[in-house]
Amino acid sequence: MLACPGRCSKSGDRTVQDGQSFDYIIVGAGSAGCVLANRLSESGRNSVLLLEAGGKDDSFWIHIPIGYGKTIVDERVNWKFQTEANPALGGRTIYWPRGKVLGGSSSINGLIYIRGQAEDYDHWRQLGNVGWSYQDVLPFFKKAENQENGADAYHGADGPLRVTNLRERNPLCDAFIGSAQSQGIPRNDDFNGARQEGAGYFQATVRNGRRESAATAYLRPAMRRPNLTVLTRAMTEKVLLERQKATGVQFRHEGRMVTAKANREVILSAGSVKSPHLLMLSGIGNAGHLAQHGIAPVLDLPGVGQNLQDHYGGQITWKCNRAITMNDVMMSRFRQLQVGLQWLLMRRGPLSVPAGQAALFARVLPDSATPDLQFLFQTFSGGYYEDGLFKFSGFANFLCPVRPNSRGQITLSSADAHAQPRLEPNYFSDERDRRIAVEGLKLARRMAASKPLADFVIEEHLPGSATATDQEIEDYLVQNGGCVSHQVGTCKMGTDAMAVVDPQLRVRGVEGLRVVDASIMPTLISGNTNAPTIMIAEKAAATIQGQAA
Repeated sequence: MLACPGRCSKSGDRTVQDGQSFDYIIVGAGSAGCVLANRLSESGRNSVLLLEAGGKDDSFWIHIPIGYGKTIVDERVNWKFQTEANPALGGRTIYWPRGKVLGGSSSINGLIYIRGQAEDYDHWRQLGNVGWSYQDVLPFFKKAENQENGADAYHGADGPLRVTNLRERNPLCDAFIGSAQSQGIPRNDDFNGARQEGAGYFQATVRNGRRESAATAYLRPAMRRPNLTVLTRAMTEKVLLERQKATGVQFRHEGRMVTAKANREVILSAGSVKSPHLLMLSGIGNAGHLAQHGIAPVLDLPGVGQNLQDHYGGQITWKCNRAITMNDVMMSRFRQLQVGLQWLLMRRGPLSVPAGQAALFARVLPDSATPDLQFLFQTFSGGYYEDGLFKFSGFANFLCPVRPNSRGQITLSSADAHAQPRLEPNYFSDERDRRIAVEGLKLARRMAASKPLADFVIEEHLPGSATATDQEIEDYLVQNGGCVSHQVGTCKMGTDAMAVVDPQLRVRGVEGLRVVDASIMPTLISGNTNAPTIMIAEKAAATIQGQAA
């Protein structure tokens, strides 16, 4: 082991000395950062430093799929952000779980593999983002994917990320799909194939009954490379800039401030909250806003932290007439032991499934050309996050508009890098978003009243039959809704004045600095965001290295 005189930090048997240089410095070992660390160190020619503010992904609950119920509220692996009061929600604040651990949010999320609609990416291209149409990004989805069903025109089978079918299928899910068909919604056995519209089963990032995060898929195989250094519990506080060129970063590790130099690039992959936050702390952002917090502006880039988008919606829950839900498992010590042994011995059973087992993507407004609504069907029912499951047999549908028009922002609360920034999502401020959600809840009711799902229903629990008019439904969603933490857009890719990065993901006006994570999405894709974030990183790595897919 190298001696460590003066200021330095250690990562296992690796040492990062103060002032040490690397070809690439990646900030954030989340879904994007793990991909970049693997791909940029793959040739052996580049030295790469990966900095993660959180710790190692060694918690048991990270690797058991059902463990998201624990990690989603565990401050040891979670930033546990809280928004400011939302005006359109009557002043409510909303909890944002975000991964603070190797793998980032891919280590604590619901494990659902959804890419969005082809039209989402074609829209990005129409906004001026050359190279980001669906046909442009599809090769990178395929490059990432290790698809259980094999390769075809839409899927890859040789990538690092294992994507699998659900091994456990609850009869409630089959009934949900059947009742969707009774409402004229087609069955869809591949939401990531030729079309998204329809009802069917999710696929999940699960390998042999265990969570497949970006850390297990991409980072773990690369960790032994001598040219890759991974440092955990390293909180990056600033990007170092000289004459509008990124030259390195300052990070705090084990109580010491350490400087690392970048020979080629600094890449921010800290997510839609921390990437814009770090830019602002480094003097890149709205000059007036930075000055208000005593930060000397280096580059006036007004789009930093703007364009915030997320999926906000609400749930409808029912009491079930059969003891086949996760609520029933959690109410019985014997059944808990039974399913625990089932997972430990065979990697099967209710503990091996993602947060939602079945889904629906449908059009509920007459002028929508593609699905405008998502259902996340769950074989359990309860409150949000820390509220726990209800003490009766129950199941639920979480519904949300897939392409919300509501826009928010992230701004500084202070110049302290360790202080949470101000998170103002402005949920439900758009009238169309509210209409879609209301119509979505009405569709869920029609489905529950039709066979075969109706055969499982005792009664609607929330919001209950007393909530009948459109206004009453909207009020319920305002007062009781939540988000599914798909925050994007705060370092928008584009060519307009509010764009933060260009289509190569380079920060506009700064040499040697990129942002590569969900924050670069100009608009929110129609579904869960983990798979698209991994695709973005695959594409960025190829761009940086001058490679084709």
